[in-house]
Amino acid sequence: MKRYIKNMKALSEEDMKKLFNSKVCVVGCGGLGGYIIEMLARIGVRYITAIDGDVFDETNLNRQLISHTENIGKSKVEEAMKRMKVVNPDVIVTPINEILDENNAMTLLKDHDVIVDALDNIKSRKVLNMFSAKLNIPMVHGAIAGFYGQVSTIYPEDNTFNYIYPDNEDLNKGIEIELGNPSFIPPLVAAIEVSEVIKILTNKGDLLRNKILLIDLLNNNFDIVEFK
Repeated sequence: MKRYIKNMKALSEEDMKKLFNSKVCVVGCGGLGGYIIEMLARIGVRYITAIDGDVFDETNLNRQLISHTENIGKSKVEEAMKRMKVVNPDVIVTPINEILDENNAMTLLKDHDVIVDALDNIKSRKVLNMFSAKLNIPMVHGAIAGFYGQVSTIYPEDNTFNYIYPDNEDLNKGIEIELGNPSFIPPLVAAIEVSEVIKILTNKGDLLRNKILLIDLLNNNFDIVEFK
């Protein structure tokens, strides 16, 4: 299909078939999530579940791809679905207008090939990591704040999440609130997360597994920390 011809030097026809039959769950449809959904749809991941119980507000306009002045107050997941119908009608986006928690996580996350963390708080991430492991589904983690970001790929048997967020971590701490989120950091981190998703689905390349990529755009530093 002509739509995907620019993929074909990086991805084979067999890779594209894998993407077209894959199901990815994106949890959080704001700064990171909007870009992640867009990139997944454009590259050809056919089944995308979008989970977020929030609506757009004016403060989202500086960085959230799907937000615009005409959809303030509207559901983020419903707007994501509407946008993807225009971007790539082959893609099926299932909007889940709920906040992920311990009561619904098992039901909402099951039957996916990869889960993507596009959340903005540690408490919800802990729930996401716990149920990803229970369901035996790999999770791609991403977080942003100010000029900084991080990405890691976590398989069910890995202990990576506990290194990133120890048990004594303040669950209410929101560094993104302190440092803000300018327009340039969400698409960068989202792109790296999507790259990890594609590598998982196609079984290609070196994953950020048992390690974390730390991004400091203020000082142009990109560091990888490995966890033993």
